[in-house]
Amino acid sequence: MLIPRRHLLKLLAAGSAATTLAAAGCMRQGPGGGSADGPAGGTEINFWSLDLAPKFNDTIKAVIAAWEGQHPGMRVRWTDVPWAQVERKLLAAVFARTAPDLVNLNPPFAANLASKGGLLDLEPLLPPGAPQGYLPAIWQAGRQQGQQFAIPWYLTVRISMANRRLLQQAGCEAPPRHWRQLPAFAERIKRRTGRYALFVTAVPDDSAELLEILVQMGVQLLDERRRAAFDSPAGRQAFGFWSDLYRRGLLPQEVVSQGYRRAIELYQSGDLALVATGPDFLRNLQTNAPGIAAVTEPHPPITGDSGIRRGVSNVAVMNLVVPRQSAVAAAAVDFGLFLTNAAHQLAFAEQARVLPSSSLALAQLQRQLDREALIPGAEGLVHRARLLSAQTLNRAQVLVPAMPGVKRLQAIVYTQLQRAMLGQVSSDRALATAAAEWNLYAKARWP
Repeated sequence: MLIPRRHLLKLLAAGSAATTLAAAGCMRQGPGGGSADGPAGGTEINFWSLDLAPKFNDTIKAVIAAWEGQHPGMRVRWTDVPWAQVERKLLAAVFARTAPDLVNLNPPFAANLASKGGLLDLEPLLPPGAPQGYLPAIWQAGRQQGQQFAIPWYLTVRISMANRRLLQQAGCEAPPRHWRQLPAFAERIKRRTGRYALFVTAVPDDSAELLEILVQMGVQLLDERRRAAFDSPAGRQAFGFWSDLYRRGLLPQEVVSQGYRRAIELYQSGDLALVATGPDFLRNLQTNAPGIAAVTEPHPPITGDSGIRRGVSNVAVMNLVVPRQSAVAAAAVDFGLFLTNAAHQLAFAEQARVLPSSSLALAQLQRQLDREALIPGAEGLVHRARLLSAQTLNRAQVLVPAMPGVKRLQAIVYTQLQRAMLGQVSSDRALATAAAEWNLYAKARWP
């Protein structure tokens, strides 16, 4: 993908940082108070994005110029911040009284800021009907405790990329559609080809995919008081499912020690039948492993097949938020809605090869991909994968909401699941220990 995958997998540890940001909020007037004067005395909006320059300079600058043309006397000052530096730079800007008015953040960091009072509730500043322009499930994911803290921007979903040669050798027509079908599929792949079916990492600070899979399998992670709800029949079944797969040798040994990158390496070397990834993976594969690319085909993602999550896949969201310090919050929200309107989202999605959160832009993109999917050869295959990913949004949700402490939850769950996989404790004991550890943390943070 042109948008780095780390946007959607690498999460920022923002607990203490969020507290600092909220405490520093008194340094600048709150929403609606004062003004931020630009170089010519007009109102200036300070907008930060993440890792978009220089690739998308022309796109972003064109949107800024169009908005400024509709708002005489107003200016947008755009700063693109490297992903690894955003937390440090944001805190430094707060103390220097130069915090951005609109900033592109990943959901976990934004959730921590919102929970500490560092972000503005956008609802009073939204024009009538604004939420209706976005996919309902995606807009809802930007809410926390009854307040709307985020404007959704671009999205990605995972689909299944399958090695057709390995499937044929194993006598399988297609990969499984549901998780309950995975053990039989994995055993058949291993027995007939000597390879593995898939790689799902249990490394605590890597991908959240496994946590999302637990939700697909019917596991409720937390209750309304943020206490552990996963020590349940569904949780015990899911922990047993994954620890049993590992103990039977049906998952690569490295799932407890290596992250998502190892899945890509194994797939490119022909040692993995499936990999869950985005459509643009095919372009990289065609360059890095053309032989494997020639036998790769896209399939729908594996999902759960019961309960309220039946057939639901996960979607990753990048948002726009307004720090509470902003003195030009109304203008910042207006620019954020302009940046994410259907026309601009469609243009950005085409260039960045991501998916739009605008329902109209998504419909237009699907019509376009319908035509492009007819192109023969490798390029057409990429378009068919993109079309499949766009169609997947019809049944996609943010399965693990961006709540404060979500990275701690992932670390606790993964660490205990590793112990069960390695046979150090039973899967039931590991699950109970994870619940107890999380509850100690939750009681201290939310008495």
